[in-house]
Amino acid sequence: MNSTVNPTRAVQDDFKDAFIKNFIVVFLGIAINYINGIFVFIFSKSPVFYMESKYILYIHLVINDMIMLSISVTLHVITYAAPLVNVSLCCILLLVGTMTARNTPMSLAGMAVERYIAICKPLHHSQICTVRRTYMLILLIWCLTFIPELADIIILVLTRPLSFFTSKIFCYPLTVYSTSYHLEKNVAVNVLFMSFVWIMLIYTYFRVFFAAKTATTDAVSAKKAQNTILLHGVQLLLCMLSYITPLLEAILIPLFPNERSKIGFSNFLITNVLPRFLTPFIYGIRDQKIVSYFKKHSSTCIVKVRPVN
Repeated sequence: MNSTVNPTRAVQDDFKDAFIKNFIVVFLGIAINYINGIFVFIFSKSPVFYMESKYILYIHLVINDMIMLSISVTLHVITYAAPLVNVSLCCILLLVGTMTARNTPMSLAGMAVERYIAICKPLHHSQICTVRRTYMLILLIWCLTFIPELADIIILVLTRPLSFFTSKIFCYPLTVYSTSYHLEKNVAVNVLFMSFVWIMLIYTYFRVFFAAKTATTDAVSAKKAQNTILLHGVQLLLCMLSYITPLLEAILIPLFPNERSKIGFSNFLITNVLPRFLTPFIYGIRDQKIVSYFKKHSSTCIVKVRPVN
């Protein structure tokens, strides 16, 4: 997972810079998770969403992003506040963080396919995108993201003594998995993963984008569908940038060695925080059904807390 700041960068920052960076990260993390938490609450209180694959995939993406963002922000703060962390705890954080980070583009791919079926094959949507198949897809996504990490765990257990897991290290991915095999394998996995997702998504996006206009008689609905797809693509692009962050840093840092800390922090915000900020706006606020239930629950809460005269 490329969601932490290298400890060497943290050392370069003075107290003022470190405080500002952590304040921005924590503030954005709390704000985004609060907004996403509202949508999770609405989903849990509205059984009507339980029977539609579109909303099941959306809420899975929201929960996944909340977990990923929480771990990412925690690791960022730990890097500055207490960089030495127990190896076992660090491994767990990195395991869950990496899985949720890789879940995001795969979840977006699944949502794109669901929208493709809904727009291009509306008569078959209810038969293809069933609730059972939706949950099977979510399970498949978690299994696919866990397999590479399982290999890392096995290699780590076999190559490290038991005392290593009770020691303390900098909680940064490359300090736990420091073998050349892991680095080469990570590059290969990321390249294959990115290629597979992008091939599938490029095909799906173009089909949906051009089909939205012909499949919808309402010009406003067609325009909204196309805008959603474009925003979906922007979010996916930002998420996928995390897979080439090490390459970008390897190019930029030698060119601007004095800006090493700023480059790392900018990459962190762009690839980890900003995509999660877009999720509620692309799929939540722009969805009329979610908005209507949001207003319904908001009005109910206001009535409950209104004082009796």
